[in-house]
Amino acid sequence: MIRIDFDYLERHFPRRPCDAHKGTMGTLVSLTGSFGFAGAAVLSAKAALRSGVGLHYQVLPESIYPLFGGTVHESVCVPVKGNDIGTLCKADIPAISASLEKATAILIGCGMGNNDATAEVLKAVLSTAKCPVIIDADGINVLSQHIHEIDDCKAPIILTPHVKEFSRLSGLSVADILKAPAKVAEEYSKARRGITLVLKGHRTYIAQNGEVYENIAGNSGMAKGGSGDVLAGVIASLTAQGAEPLEAAVMGVHIHALAGDIAAARLSQTAMLPSDIIDSLSEVYTKLEDAIG
Repeated sequence: MIRIDFDYLERHFPRRPCDAHKGTMGTLVSLTGSFGFAGAAVLSAKAALRSGVGLHYQVLPESIYPLFGGTVHESVCVPVKGNDIGTLCKADIPAISASLEKATAILIGCGMGNNDATAEVLKAVLSTAKCPVIIDADGINVLSQHIHEIDDCKAPIILTPHVKEFSRLSGLSVADILKAPAKVAEEYSKARRGITLVLKGHRTYIAQNGEVYENIAGNSGMAKGGSGDVLAGVIASLTAQGAEPLEAAVMGVHIHALAGDIAAARLSQTAMLPSDIIDSLSEVYTKLEDAIG
């Protein structure tokens, strides 16, 4: 098992080309948020944008478009009708598919809702994706009921569950996962070759094909709803910019944790919010850019 540190970031974080433009820095398409859960879309989008992606397209039910569009000004919004409960649905798939043609990475799940309609959307994404797919939160809950869908997916997949979501996904009890999370992550990644697993917790473990990385940075102030949405946005952004899935996951987890430590030092673990983690990302990236020259 490899413990992640800042040296890892220095070795793997890419220099931003001096002649870069928005079209060369990746295009992330996010399918996140639903009525009542617009915040998940906002947090993941802001984290992705703060992490350097060139273009961000947000596909979202029109019921949350005013809130999202009025909060996140840098995203290109693709409002779709959704269904009567405010989630993406089968009727939206043609518009979703058209948006995915632009993508260098896809983020799906944060606040998306877990129902038959969102299951149809996830199936469509997995069956047609040509670039890495990051699946978080409700996307994992949906996937746990349709796990066979990832077997035929030709694109790389990054899964970012917390322990309860991973319990649903794997069939293991929460107690058994907590007894040996690193071993559980290792075994799952061996069983599902090519999948990159980010098993979130007090110590987060990232695994691919039996190779396991451990993150020990971060703090309990990050144990608040929305922190996972921020992490998903960071990982998805790095992936869209061209990082390999394992590298994007490892770097994203550590960058997110370091930003969380900065937020806690400034605001306290009690008072810090997931949005403060986003605000602290710039300090991590400044340090990284200074280090790599």
